[in-house]
Amino acid sequence: MKVSFHGQSCIKVVTEKGITILVDPFISGNAKCDLVVAEENPDYIIVTHGHDDHVGDTVAIAQQSGATVIANMELATFLSMQGVENLAPLHIGGKRPFDFGTVKLTQAFHGSSTVQDGKIINLGLPTGFVLSVDGKHLYHSGDTGLFSDMKLIGQLNPLDIAFLPIGDNFTMGPEDAAIAAEFLQAKVVVPMHYNTFPLIAQDPHAFVASLNPELRGKVLEIGESMTI
Repeated sequence: MKVSFHGQSCIKVVTEKGITILVDPFISGNAKCDLVVAEENPDYIIVTHGHDDHVGDTVAIAQQSGATVIANMELATFLSMQGVENLAPLHIGGKRPFDFGTVKLTQAFHGSSTVQDGKIINLGLPTGFVLSVDGKHLYHSGDTGLFSDMKLIGQLNPLDIAFLPIGDNFTMGPEDAAIAAEFLQAKVVVPMHYNTFPLIAQDPHAFVASLNPELRGKVLEIGESMTI
């Protein structure tokens, strides 16, 4: 499968069969994203949690494309109330088969909410996920702090690639993300969730250089892709 990075935590996966999976499509208002909402036509959208910089343009893209949105139950219910018709609700620990492979939600230590009419709306637990396609396993941690059970994620699913936040302040910083990389033992580790805002300014190349030499880090520039 081909995997590309589009700023913040947004990635796109295109399988060998041509199925497109878009993750956390924060496009509008994101100067670090190269995508155009009107041009996106994914088959699936995965949303890790309810914060606006992850839900992003999910509703608009799902409505124009008919994409199935995969998210935790509370967030999926909220999105249905916003006009999303095709939904696949899951919860942490649950795995579900799709026509491209499987998605399994994993825990993440963060928040998951939005604000409407001046009120905070809780949108369930934040998540990461393991995407399994054609014998390959991709881990996207979502927004999270470091936790030791990442070791289990790597043991249960030999990971070909892992996307980890390095921005600090709201998520893991580079030092904790390097420990997470050790826990996961993915073949390739890609930093995400950095430099979108001043509070999460980081040097992704310095992060990659800090990794144990036995681990392979890779900085994907905005719009850059790799095949795994």
